[in-house]
Amino acid sequence: MRRTLIMLGVAGLTVALAMPAQAEPGRHDGYGRATLTGFASLPAQTYVPGSEPSGSLLGTTPTNGITPPFPGQPVQGFSGIVSRGDGTFDVLSDNGYGQKANSSDFLLRVHHIKPSFKDGKVKVLGGVNLTDPHGKVPFPLTRQDRKLTGADFDVESILRTGDGTYWIGDEFGPWLLHFSASGKLLEAPIALPGVRAPENPYLNGGTPNLGSSKGFEGMARSVDGRTLYPLLEGTVAGDPAGTLRINEFDLRRRAYTGKRWTYQLDAPSNAIGDFIAIDKRRFLVIERDNNQGDAAAFKKIFEVTMDRDTTRKTLVADLLDLANPKHIGGFGDTFRFPFQTIEDVVILDDRTLGVLDDNNYPFSNGRTPGVADNNEFITIRLTRDLHADKRVYS
Repeated sequence: MRRTLIMLGVAGLTVALAMPAQAEPGRHDGYGRATLTGFASLPAQTYVPGSEPSGSLLGTTPTNGITPPFPGQPVQGFSGIVSRGDGTFDVLSDNGYGQKANSSDFLLRVHHIKPSFKDGKVKVLGGVNLTDPHGKVPFPLTRQDRKLTGADFDVESILRTGDGTYWIGDEFGPWLLHFSASGKLLEAPIALPGVRAPENPYLNGGTPNLGSSKGFEGMARSVDGRTLYPLLEGTVAGDPAGTLRINEFDLRRRAYTGKRWTYQLDAPSNAIGDFIAIDKRRFLVIERDNNQGDAAAFKKIFEVTMDRDTTRKTLVADLLDLANPKHIGGFGDTFRFPFQTIEDVVILDDRTLGVLDDNNYPFSNGRTPGVADNNEFITIRLTRDLHADKRVYS
């Protein structure tokens, strides 16, 4: 049997453990084969009503049948999700078009959506732009009106705390960003000590130790609401290949505690897409390869257990091999979620997960070659209960 090396670091101490490797492709260890139970889609060419044009720095060459610039702000790039508990959700757009240099006219935004699995549609109910009206960001912003853009931050993860405010993880710093419910930045960006991405404005000619767009892709909140667990998407220089740092952040002290764990990717070329809590020591992680369409080979959800002495990783669902006996969405007996970037998972009930893609508008075409991907929202049913802490639903 192959064995996978799992690394656990706490307060600077790293422990290596030899654990059984995950299932080979086509096998279903852990939770067994999940089943598709719902499918809804938001058309790729959906724009915020009355919004200003976007995509002017993309040129005028058509991509997947869509020619920039665009007539409005695309409702796209779902990189994080928060349940409102009423069948609606807040979803986070990322930095826009994949790079700091081409996203200065993309306004960062949290969208309010409602999926309808009866008619297979996602309705956009509204949303808020992310802004810094009180000048909390200490470095220059792109716009004088202090509306935040994809050239300022690359926002990739979001969660809501008990006071109704949002914490958002960024990849350019990487930073933690604290926003009001109306999208106003409440305090200065909080840096991760000792880690800097190439886009960090404080490099001052220094060498970054994290890859571009490899910052806080996932971020979990502890079930007691006291701590955050931001998870990097990339390996910090000097760390073992394929290991990703999970840091603990104390919300009351507004400081990192020094405790750190390491998530081990199945392959160093993989990436994570989301990270959420099940209970006080178990979490869900989306891990994916960088391929799409027929080339996609690894899109999985794992349960990760973080104890004092061990870290265990169990397969929960293979998103490229979901049972679909009812042919939901017009698909066959096996449903594939073949997108390059799958970046959202939410617990709906103890056996049901919601999963969304980031469609990288207009660049990804994982569903149909040559056609820009829609934003898809699926629900999957597991073969057994998660036994999740009830507080994950609040």
